[in-house]
Amino acid sequence: MASEYIQNEVNKVISNPSFEFPLNHAMASAWIMANFKGDNLKIFDLRKSSALVDYAILATAQNPTQGRAMVDEISSNLKNHGAHIVSYEGYESADWILLDTGDVMVHVFNGPARDVYDLDMIYAKNTQIKIPDEFYFSTQTAAHAKAIDLKNYF
Repeated sequence: MASEYIQNEVNKVISNPSFEFPLNHAMASAWIMANFKGDNLKIFDLRKSSALVDYAILATAQNPTQGRAMVDEISSNLKNHGAHIVSYEGYESADWILLDTGDVMVHVFNGPARDVYDLDMIYAKNTQIKIPDEFYFSTQTAAHAKAIDLKNYF
């Protein structure tokens, strides 16, 4: 399912020594979501408040197809790196898709569902992990655009 580019980039994130397991899986999931242009990405460290999961990731998709694509890509890549998918919920309606790997819980919302369920508020007491700017596709594009010399272009 994953393109060679996505696999290579996810491999870099997973093997990054700055991200120990399972944070590396959470960061790889965030990288995929950011590059699939998910909105309002957040990773919460739940290790001190939950016996069920170490990290929760929240993102908003613009439509059900985008949300499903993110979850499919995350699932495929994490499986390739040894994760076991415990459950998938909400995939058909795609208002709120939940992907549970045991260590990482991925929440992808579509439309107003994120506001209705307000997991941001529920997780707010937990530490939020910074997602590196370079994970975002638009940041890479902007940096690349700045690097191009437009002198004598016209």
